[in-house]
Amino acid sequence: MIRAAKCSFCGGDVEPGTGIMFVKRDGTVLHFCSSKCRRSMLELKRKPVKVKWARKTREQAEAKVRRR
Repeated sequence: MIRAAKCSFCGGDVEPGTGIMFVKRDGTVLHFCSSKCRRSMLELKRKPVKVKWARKTREQAEAKVRRR
């Protein structure tokens, strides 16, 4: 059974049959919803927390505000 995955960079949904699955040399599997996310993480070495358009960043910021 095919299941949806979460993007390793932005946290968005990756529907079955779409996106990019990248397997690192150590066997770790990374799923990306777009080439923008793949490039940002692998080639440009960006952190999702420092990128405003990443969904993970928004959710973490909202959770931090709720805790206060």
